[in-house]
Amino acid sequence: MKRRVLLAILLFFPIVAASAWSQPAAAPPADNPLVKAWTTPFQVPPFQDIRPEHFLPAIKAALEEQRKEVEAIVSNPRPPTFANTILGLEDSGELLSKVQGVFGALQGAETSPELQKVNREASPLLSAARDEIRLNAKLFGRIKAVYDRREALKLTPVQKKLVEDMYKGYVRSGANLDAEKKDRLKKVNAELSDLSIRFGDNLLHDTNAYRLVIDKQEDLKGLPPSVVAAGADAAKAAKMPGKWVYTLQAPSIWPFLQYAGTRELRRQIIDAYTTRCDHGDQWDNKKIIARIAVLRVERANLLGYKSHADFVLEENMAKNPAGVYGLLNQLWKPAREVALREAADLQAAIDQEGGGFKLEAGDWRYYTEKVRKARYDLDEEGLRPYFKLDNVVQGAFHVANKLYGLTFTPRPDLPVYHPEVKAYEVKDRDGSHLAVFYTDYHPRPGKRVGAWTGGMRGSRVRDGKPVRPIVTNVCNFSRPAGDAPALLTLEEVNTLFHEFGHAVASFLGKVPYASIARFPRDFVEVPSQIMENWCLEPEVLRDYARHYQTGEVIPVALIDKIKRAEQFNQGFTTVEYLAASLLDMDWHTLTTLDEKDATAFERASMERIQNLPQIPPRYRSPYYNHIWASGYSAGYYAYIWSEVLDKDAFEAFKEKGLFDQATAKAFRALLENGGTEDPMAAYRKFRGKEPSVEPLLRARGLK
Repeated sequence: MKRRVLLAILLFFPIVAASAWSQPAAAPPADNPLVKAWTTPFQVPPFQDIRPEHFLPAIKAALEEQRKEVEAIVSNPRPPTFANTILGLEDSGELLSKVQGVFGALQGAETSPELQKVNREASPLLSAARDEIRLNAKLFGRIKAVYDRREALKLTPVQKKLVEDMYKGYVRSGANLDAEKKDRLKKVNAELSDLSIRFGDNLLHDTNAYRLVIDKQEDLKGLPPSVVAAGADAAKAAKMPGKWVYTLQAPSIWPFLQYAGTRELRRQIIDAYTTRCDHGDQWDNKKIIARIAVLRVERANLLGYKSHADFVLEENMAKNPAGVYGLLNQLWKPAREVALREAADLQAAIDQEGGGFKLEAGDWRYYTEKVRKARYDLDEEGLRPYFKLDNVVQGAFHVANKLYGLTFTPRPDLPVYHPEVKAYEVKDRDGSHLAVFYTDYHPRPGKRVGAWTGGMRGSRVRDGKPVRPIVTNVCNFSRPAGDAPALLTLEEVNTLFHEFGHAVASFLGKVPYASIARFPRDFVEVPSQIMENWCLEPEVLRDYARHYQTGEVIPVALIDKIKRAEQFNQGFTTVEYLAASLLDMDWHTLTTLDEKDATAFERASMERIQNLPQIPPRYRSPYYNHIWASGYSAGYYAYIWSEVLDKDAFEAFKEKGLFDQATAKAFRALLENGGTEDPMAAYRKFRGKEPSVEPLLRARGLK
């Protein structure tokens, strides 16, 4: 189960905010570290000096600073030019980007009631200010004047792209609306911002609130020693010595479901997971999402689109809902057929044991592990000693070094926001500085669920000088348990390489303007997902997969078992993902303004595709953070869309060599150029042909 989030700082424009526009904010105290120039190495945030109470004054001061910057552009008596209008806007809001970069990182990875309060107070300011800029008629007039003359201005291709994207961004934000519709759009945006925050806070609460407490030794039957030790450590942390605690965090719930022999306990924990924010209490998200869906329809209609999906997809490779449904439906039938065969195999295993019950959601992972052992002689728990976290990290670093010449130097001298966070300096092949990289790998109560890559600072050119990024990888991996170090599951290894792939794309970016550095949503997963292909290649495994006690390289026989079992359980994996993707699209192709009963709507969505009851969608509506609070609305399909490209792209490396330098150089060029050119054209330039869906079908065993 993976969650990848792009922080708000990666939006088209630094998000600017402005109730502060109508009422200038008081200056923050002079000792506020967020508004000072940072003298730390690489100007990283001085986390040791930053406290929650610093953020709101700093945000207000940053808003006021950007207000003045934008006002200077609007009131400039000179005719609009690329430099005094487009570039002026692109460079505005530097302080706000700086403050939001830190705040966004902490809100995701180390939040607290104090930071959540700041978020609730700052959000309407940020939403209002963004609208004030995007709906400023005089400002848009200047942008349009440059846009209309773009062919005569002798702009570089990248400059022209910036002009076109900025103009389109303002139009898509409502710049062409009349005054009445602009006013309504502001109110819709403000309410959406508030609802999104409430959704995320509710999910954090419900995820942290549940604990399965075991106090009988017999209820631990089937659990490997490492999972028992992890439960004991969690109980100690919860001040329950002598007991065992399992939670809804990924490193806890999934191994428990995979090995716990007590069926009732498996049922309890999977029910708790799949009913988060669905209890009719103050943390229930159903009314929130129903309201978000309606507001998104209304906003789309105001902007001239039939549905929210039509609005979103216009900017993506898919272009429209038909393109998305076309791919998802093409994959659904074969995936469901494979999942049905898998379900029959699991039911046979239950019957062989004399279980006397029908397969349910809480049974799937448990019996999958039994069938995997019987069929492939592969015990996933037996792999973990070869996947020590530190070694896997070095394995990912080594892949980036062999592909692109990147090196990673630990920097313990750099400030960090939590003692578990590690900092690295990333250097290019020639020794030049590329980025600062923070890794944060274990769950904590203040960390939101999932895994994501963020940016405290993006790459760009400022005043003719390159500004290099500060990148984070934040995950929720298995902690050290008992006397053992952190040992990862196979899925966690895959996730680490995935998120690292996102980070590599950020390290390599060379686009001078942050606004056009990003890839479209349904291409953005290509650099992350292609990195997954290396992690289980035998040549790469032999480099980093070493037994944490003996130092023994993972045996060839074990690698062979991993490779033979790669397509095992792919029906389940694909069905739960596709079901969630189709649920997302169903919510966001709504065209009416009546609020839906979220439970009934989801049930109808799953009945339409005949989803298997034993395989709930990867995310049910009440805890579907991707689409309600994390920027993937009408976009969760992007993972499979990108997988078509990444599997096809990896074929080029397999054809010419896993680390063929000519192929790596061509792929690096694609990453360096970000969103400055059409992604399909850029892909064809790399591959020399259109992508084929065949490698994906083969990889997932759907063909």
